[in-house]
Amino acid sequence: MEISQCIAVVARPLHDFGDEFMSDRATADIGLRAGFAPGRGFYCRGRFGVLGEAPVAVVQAVQGFLGPRLVTTGWLAGRAVMPAAEAAACYARAVHAWGRTHIPADVDVEHFNHLAQRLIEAADADALPLFAGWRAQACPDDDPAGAAMQRIHVLREHRGACHLVAVRRCGLSAAEAMVVNLGVEQAAHYGWPDPRPLDATGIPRRQRAERITDEMQMSLYARLTDRERTDFARLVEALTAP
Repeated sequence: MEISQCIAVVARPLHDFGDEFMSDRATADIGLRAGFAPGRGFYCRGRFGVLGEAPVAVVQAVQGFLGPRLVTTGWLAGRAVMPAAEAAACYARAVHAWGRTHIPADVDVEHFNHLAQRLIEAADADALPLFAGWRAQACPDDDPAGAAMQRIHVLREHRGACHLVAVRRCGLSAAEAMVVNLGVEQAAHYGWPDPRPLDATGIPRRQRAERITDEMQMSLYARLTDRERTDFARLVEALTAP
């Protein structure tokens, strides 16, 4: 499989599977049992805890796509519950638990883990601090499905961080990209105050950002052979199948 074809095949399933984990009630329940109040505290403190005890403005700048009101509220609410590193470890355990529940038992997770780890290790993390933080997070050796889900999460963070860079390079703000991608109502749901519709130039700029995002990932997938990329695409499809 060609590099560009592999990226095109796996990008959406990896993104959407990660979204399912983040939005699942079972994930929120783990946060509640850990002491987080209902809301975005566990999500923000857990997902962004790999950045350490950063000021909220730094967290906002690193993650990019969520609105400042959502990030500020969640990050500050979670701060009183546990330190950032502990919250990130708790979030990782939620990742593992979700993987054990949702990754099909008949998928070759060992082969997926091998290929995914090669991609993760090959990545250049410059200007991608959220990805770098999750890559540095310990991955369990004795939990293949949990480890596979963590690697899906890490690869998702890589593409998301690349996309934020690409969006800004194309002259879109993160808020504008959210409006183009999801619409005004959903942009407001994700924390952007008073989002406005964009003119017709927004769509081609976002399309260009997607192409740049793909280009930024090509060096990762070049580390795999054609056969390995075919295997990886097949495994991603099997792992993330509804």
